[in-house]
Amino acid sequence: MDQIFNALGWFFSNIILIITVSIFLAYVLLAVFSAVTLRVYLRKNSYVDYNSIILAPLTPSISVIAPAFNESYTIVENVRTLLSLYYNNFEVIVINDGSTDDSLEKTIEAYDLEKVNYFFDYRIPCQRIRGVYKSKNRSFHNLTVIDKVNGGKADALNAGINVSHNQLICSIDVDSIMEPDALLKMVKPFLEETDRKVIGTGGVVRIANSCDIQGGKVKKIHLPKKFLARVQVLEYTRAFLMGRMAWARLDGLLLISGALGMFDRETVIKCGGYSIETVGEDMELVVRMRRYMAEKKEKYQVTYIPDPLCWTEVPSSLRILGRQRNRWTRGTVETLFTHKKIFFRSRYKRFGLLGYPYWFFFEWLAPIVEFLAIIFFLMYIIFSTPNWPFAILLFIFVYTFAVSLSVWAVLFEEMTFHKYERKRDVLKLIGTAFLEPFFFHPLTVIWAIKGNWDYLRGRKGWGKMDREGFRDNSSKSG
Repeated sequence: MDQIFNALGWFFSNIILIITVSIFLAYVLLAVFSAVTLRVYLRKNSYVDYNSIILAPLTPSISVIAPAFNESYTIVENVRTLLSLYYNNFEVIVINDGSTDDSLEKTIEAYDLEKVNYFFDYRIPCQRIRGVYKSKNRSFHNLTVIDKVNGGKADALNAGINVSHNQLICSIDVDSIMEPDALLKMVKPFLEETDRKVIGTGGVVRIANSCDIQGGKVKKIHLPKKFLARVQVLEYTRAFLMGRMAWARLDGLLLISGALGMFDRETVIKCGGYSIETVGEDMELVVRMRRYMAEKKEKYQVTYIPDPLCWTEVPSSLRILGRQRNRWTRGTVETLFTHKKIFFRSRYKRFGLLGYPYWFFFEWLAPIVEFLAIIFFLMYIIFSTPNWPFAILLFIFVYTFAVSLSVWAVLFEEMTFHKYERKRDVLKLIGTAFLEPFFFHPLTVIWAIKGNWDYLRGRKGWGKMDREGFRDNSSKSG
């Protein structure tokens, strides 16, 4: 028995070591690419006058589409924030997705809305639209509110796309907070490219937990007080500044966050809109659009803006966060399996040769391998004697690298956008990086395993995602 376990131990130890080194090498390369790309972006945009975009005669028209379900508490203020975006040619389309509270009634009253005859075509299938509302007040002429039968977020977005008539669509969660100049910065890539078509662009999403919110805007940025929200700041910083920045540069970006993304409307329609068959509709749409353009042999690009353009609330309880990560895992698996044709196919260029394999091995498969490795190691302790020096050395190596990567991400943030101005916030964030591998990472592995199990069982639902709500200090002076 000892000989069998020793042989298996040697085999799995080497496999785990190879996988670990591969993951770390990939992360280092992504970090280097991100650093170079970020530096180029900041240098290039230091000379940009965004006001010239406002004055440009060929500036694309934009439809900001915001699904809303039972948002009665904040809907009026959230719509006002969207209407105050700094852009010259845009409309705001709010979709009341069959809310059971008084979200629609509050919006009608606040913006003096009336039901109108409004021409649109169901170019993308969606649940029945019961009515389209426009304001009698000319100050809100660019606001359109749709009331429809409940069908979920993807279905609501499709309804908004059907009603919209502008060149570009910008999808956003109605309870997220966009920076006033977000549209200006996101539309810029669509204006710059001349030899290829930009089909989508995403921006950095930041965490608003514990921040001071006044009048639907982030007035004072604070690091989240709760550890669970604070560790997600690290996650988002790594993902956006050190992950998606690099993949955009490598032309392998698979995901634009559902919290904020801008797309070419006609391309979205030709691809069939958002899928209601997956819980990861944001990722699946990007992959389907990229696949469509590649198969049509059209030159295209998916870009990414490293500026913090949107603020959102993240779960601060283990129960809600677990549901979110479960859904993310299921969405990833659904997208990868639905579009498995892309895997290592040169037809899709770096998207198929680099981007898809990375997500397959490092985003989906890695947690499963890690979980199996832990199970094997526990069995090895029970039935045999592990190579403790090797095990301890591997643990120190993994832990040191994980912490270094997080600290590197914090330094990226501090050397670029410097949103956390207080030194103690930065120190807290670095301290969180040292604790994350012990108290948070094991949970992400467990949630990933459960998400895979639920996918195999055929689970489709989102799960209830309760929010605590932003802290609004608009009533305070000073």
